Amino acid sequence: MTAPQTDRTRWIALYVLCVGMLMIVLDVTVVNVALPSIQSDLGFSQSSLAWVVNAYLIAFGGLLLLAGRFGDILGRKRVFMVGLGIFTVASLLCGLSESQGVLVAARFVQGVGGAMTSAVILGMIVTMFPEPREQAKAIGVYGFVASAGGSVGLLAGGILTQSINWHWIFFINIPIGIATGVLASRLLERDIGIGFGGGADVPGAVLITSSLMLGVYTIVKPAADYGWSSGRTLAFGAGALALLVAFVVREATARNPLIPLRIFRSRNVSGANAMQALLVAGMFGMFFMGALYLQRVLGYDALHIGLAFLPATIVMGILSLRYSERLIMRFGARTTLLPGMVLIAAGLALFTRAPVDGSYARDVLPVMLLLGLGIGVSFPALMNLAMSGATREDAGLASGLVNTTAQVGGALGLAVLATLATTRSHDLIQSGKASAVALTSGYHLAFVIGAALVVAGIAVAVTVLERGERVAHEEAPAGAEPAWSEAC
Repeated sequence: MTAPQTDRTRWIALYVLCVGMLMIVLDVTVVNVALPSIQSDLGFSQSSLAWVVNAYLIAFGGLLLLAGRFGDILGRKRVFMVGLGIFTVASLLCGLSESQGVLVAARFVQGVGGAMTSAVILGMIVTMFPEPREQAKAIGVYGFVASAGGSVGLLAGGILTQSINWHWIFFINIPIGIATGVLASRLLERDIGIGFGGGADVPGAVLITSSLMLGVYTIVKPAADYGWSSGRTLAFGAGALALLVAFVVREATARNPLIPLRIFRSRNVSGANAMQALLVAGMFGMFFMGALYLQRVLGYDALHIGLAFLPATIVMGILSLRYSERLIMRFGARTTLLPGMVLIAAGLALFTRAPVDGSYARDVLPVMLLLGLGIGVSFPALMNLAMSGATREDAGLASGLVNTTAQVGGALGLAVLATLATTRSHDLIQSGKASAVALTSGYHLAFVIGAALVVAGIAVAVTVLERGERVAHEEAPAGAEPAWSEAC
């Protein structure tokens, strides 16, 4: 490892990592805004257009956990730099695409780079900032970028698509990726991975990657096209589950497992990841169904949708960057998390009252403020808990795990909420209701289910998370240095 970083260098390195993360997070919502333009320009059908998003999600969601573990084995800086390079080159290919096949293939490669880049960032943060107060503050910065990037992407996508063309939503990544790579190569310490030890767990790598890719594919394709109860969806889902079970059996018996199962012994780590999946699944009800409500019911264009979400982003930023560390250090991560989740559930519940002729100031802005407050308080605390039981050797794995639960939870939540909302709206239209009324009712159903998922996350927090401020490290192997000594 290189010479220790100065305090100033560490914080600059953190901001560089967060810029890399922001580029990855922005990509999803920026592309969603540009889909109509991509469809008309390249001649996608409605069904084939989904693969512009699905190709990325399958690669990204399927490789996060594996990429995080490879960061521990090969060195997190190395995996971050390679992933950033792949993502940047793939962005260039996406921007230059003049055919459907090239764009979809480039999006898959972009997902590979995105997984490698984002999977190791949290692990790098907790090793750069081992002192609890600094770590809480650093994770607050990361939490803001990870949670607010989606709404920023709506605004950026609207501006780029309307003022130039859709190609630039990809071209903009190139200078950002190059600048991030140059700064990261200079500022980040070169870490030495733990190595493969007794050899690479190739069967484990194949099983977990296949399971996650097949699971994400099941969510974004058969379930979305044929319904959750169709034979095709059930068959693919059963296949993904069987691969996951085989992977767990393999890791429990392997001499040198790719992903040591000891990380799940921590109640805080397991509980935080379960809550992450539930919370993100519920939050997609607001970000995606809320955007559709603004567009299809209130008539907002892409730029105005981005501006509508801006108050939530500003509130998130203020809390995450200035106050989350103080709250976590003063009250503990668990105590800080619960009120934030209550605010998110309240915001989603309030959105169920938005009418067909809704007013932004009366019906949307209060929801944005509640959600901004809730996310700004809860996400940094959740990230702290998710990384609390990780040793230095397992920090990349813990980082990849928390990103995996977020992506799979988000994809599953979006598929379920979108399916139920569409079915509700379709049934109402068939019964003679006006289109705007039927759409609004469908979105209301999505907001109710989203709020229920967040409430389920609150129940997990109350029953699973450790009440004390100490975080157990009994599961850490002898000689391993814990990333944390106390819960923040």
